[in-house]
Amino acid sequence: MRTKYLMAIVMLVAAFGLTSCDDFLDITPTGKVIPKTCKEYRALLTYEYKYFPEDRGLATLRGDEMTLSKASTTTEDYNSYFDIWAWNDLNKQSTTSSFGWRRYYHAIYIANYIIEKKNEITEATADEINQLVGEAYMMRAYCHFLLANLYADAYTHCNPATTRGIPLSLKADVNAVLTCSSLEQVYQQVIDDANEAKNYLTVDTWDEGNTYRFNKLSANALLARVYLYKGDWTNALTEAKTVIEKHGALEDLTTSKLMPNYYKSVESIVALEQVMTSSYVKIGEPNKALIDSYRTGDKRKSLYYKALTASHYSLAKYGEKGNDGYRCSFRSAEAYLIAAEAAAELAADNAAATDSKLSEARTYLKSLMAKRYATVKYNQYAAELDDMQKADLLNAIYNERTYELAFEGHRWYDLRRTSRPALSKTYGDKTYTLSANDSRYTIPFPAGAVESNPNIEKWENK
Repeated sequence: MRTKYLMAIVMLVAAFGLTSCDDFLDITPTGKVIPKTCKEYRALLTYEYKYFPEDRGLATLRGDEMTLSKASTTTEDYNSYFDIWAWNDLNKQSTTSSFGWRRYYHAIYIANYIIEKKNEITEATADEINQLVGEAYMMRAYCHFLLANLYADAYTHCNPATTRGIPLSLKADVNAVLTCSSLEQVYQQVIDDANEAKNYLTVDTWDEGNTYRFNKLSANALLARVYLYKGDWTNALTEAKTVIEKHGALEDLTTSKLMPNYYKSVESIVALEQVMTSSYVKIGEPNKALIDSYRTGDKRKSLYYKALTASHYSLAKYGEKGNDGYRCSFRSAEAYLIAAEAAAELAADNAAATDSKLSEARTYLKSLMAKRYATVKYNQYAAELDDMQKADLLNAIYNERTYELAFEGHRWYDLRRTSRPALSKTYGDKTYTLSANDSRYTIPFPAGAVESNPNIEKWENK
């Protein structure tokens, strides 16, 4: 894939998006903006934050959380989203919305540019420059990670060393023609970048208004998720425990009505992605089967959803119209769930219920559940956990992930990395089916990217 067009966009963004700051612009040579100061580099990265893809919300349509019906779906929504919902990737309408391939690589280009120019940034303290560079490493890592989980096979369902990943972009080279790396190489690069970010990030917590930016703990939060998706349980547990130790606060839904995915929640670590935008929220409605799976006493059911009739609900988790304040890329509840799953997986398959790793897994799960269930029901469910062996406990953890992280852009990726089950959806009188382990659990590369670089899909095991 040629990236020459990326540089042109970058320069236009700087020239037209930041013209209010005359001292920001230094047109050298004519038509190209050459940033010098930290403020100028910060402005470039801020643009990438602002237009970061909401693909985790779009991917929600591919899972089993949302239903569409002829009675509620507008023509515009049908034309934009139906093919994604129905897994129709090869013969989709020209009006179908696209995942953010170009936007990801645009953000990666800017991240590369900042990393390469880190020693040339002026008018800032060392900490300010280091923080900016750390965010650039995080931006590159997160974009590559999201791309890999859209356009490459799930790490846990293939041989990563011999499986095609996605193109890695590691240089701000306008003439580069990118080729695919193995999935193993992509994941390793994400891990390396997140660990490198730790060496630069200096900000523990951003002030309100800047919480969309990556902070020191975001590297641990990302690594915990990456290792989870990789099935590296030891490192997933280590990183999740670090997050919990440094930012373990949870919203107490037994007394509070504040959504844990709200950017002001005590759980918030990075509030970058809105995930379910106002457009996504109104496409359809929460699946009745999902609603019915919540257990008695679970405060999330009445908080996350609003009953319209006995069989129909609306999504309240993002406000009535997808309020912009509901932004969440990383929050503490996810760390508890990762720690619980990783600890349980580290127990032997024939371990007794008293196994130390199973006990550790229960502790993390109970910590979350205590803030989500009415007291009487919590006591009942917690006691049930104590008798569970590995398989049943893992199922309980998976269920809690489903309840807790519903409509936050995790479900599709959880389905991909775990059982990859058969899914069935009905629209009108027609049923659409995704078979177990279906190849459509991976999205094809965008046609435009393939047209620009016909070699992009070629993969040779190196």
